[in-house]
Amino acid sequence: MGVLIWSMHISKAVMPTMKKLTLATLLVLSCTTAWAADFDKGVAAYKAGDFATALTEWKLMAERGNASAQSNLGFMYSFGKGVIEDDKEAVKWYRLAAEQGNATAQGNLGVSYFSGKGVIQDNVYAHMWWNIAAASGDEKARGKKDILVKKMTSQEISKAQDLARECVKKNYKDC
Repeated sequence: MGVLIWSMHISKAVMPTMKKLTLATLLVLSCTTAWAADFDKGVAAYKAGDFATALTEWKLMAERGNASAQSNLGFMYSFGKGVIEDDKEAVKWYRLAAEQGNATAQGNLGVSYFSGKGVIQDNVYAHMWWNIAAASGDEKARGKKDILVKKMTSQEISKAQDLARECVKKNYKDC
């Protein structure tokens, strides 16, 4: 009888917690689904040339930390798609996405440093970001880095590699 009473007591104590856990799980899944729908709506709008809608859909997501939306906003600002071209704003969004390990944004930061758009032109940092992007799976970044190496001294390459290692150790923060 004591075991039955104890198990009934545990069930009564656990049930509210289980209900809360189930509710929390449903909320997370519905937010994820809503984010995916909003992101996809932004993609469809962008492809249709409706940059204002894409901007609206991605901006809120980007501000909430969605790396893909951040990277896409960087692209929009970099090329003036639906916004006034603003290379510094592009770098801001690329950097936020890159800090989350987003390979596309890391590669785009390499382009920014290589071209001096939004940042001071710096081959060492271009190499660093392309090296990181390549390690994250961006094959285009690998090719760009290989071309850039031909314009760099061995000291510059070594410095870029050291910076890349440090950046990875810091989880891409403050690189």
